[in-house]
Amino acid sequence: MKKLSLSIKIYIGLIITLAILGAINVFLPQGSFSPILPEQELPAPKPVLALVNACTMLILYGGLGFLGLKLSQKLGFADLWDTKISNKQRFFIPALIGVGIGIFLIISDAILSQFYTLGPFPHPPFPTSLVASAGAGIGEEIIFRLFFISFWVWLISYVILKRRWQNQIFWIIAVFSALAFAFGHIPSVMVLFGLKTIGEIPPALMSEIFLLNSVVSIFAAYYFRKFGFLAAIGIHFWTDVIWHVIWGLI
Repeated sequence: MKKLSLSIKIYIGLIITLAILGAINVFLPQGSFSPILPEQELPAPKPVLALVNACTMLILYGGLGFLGLKLSQKLGFADLWDTKISNKQRFFIPALIGVGIGIFLIISDAILSQFYTLGPFPHPPFPTSLVASAGAGIGEEIIFRLFFISFWVWLISYVILKRRWQNQIFWIIAVFSALAFAFGHIPSVMVLFGLKTIGEIPPALMSEIFLLNSVVSIFAAYYFRKFGFLAAIGIHFWTDVIWHVIWGLI
């Protein structure tokens, strides 16, 4: 029987962690992040919702991420635990970049929120913000970087174009990944601000959604390819720690 590589073992650990975080999050206070359904109108008991969350992470996220991991290896991206990558490149530099992006998000929100009357972005209460930051760092990077970028770069450059123009295709797909990532946050923003249609979103707020999410996405995409998936997780996680956890407490 073939022995699992260290990268696969770490990936399995990440998926299990994601499933646990998804289950725990159900039991934590959501604050303004849960305005749709009052407590008594939850569609199922919390233990059932926690189990559904965990199974979704294990099966859907786990399956898509595993496919993305194998495709990224085929494309020659840095492996999840690449022995040629130092821990400074894998952990320390992404943490610094994440902190810098988090500060940029705070400053950008303070400026752009002056151009609409809805007020600054709300944040989940602590400790939900910390659990959500860790879950988003893993889960959203699996979907929008590990799977999305790897799959489309593989399909277009590796399969259709016969391994040509991979770098150019990578950056085009990275931009689409950033746009998809931003679009994916629009429904939650509408809920948080009590908006019923996309047309009700002020242009300045829409610009902020795309600016903030695109900055995280482009950095995460570049470091995912260069230093591995853990670097992308690190950038996303530390950005959210500054933006949601620390700034949310302040």
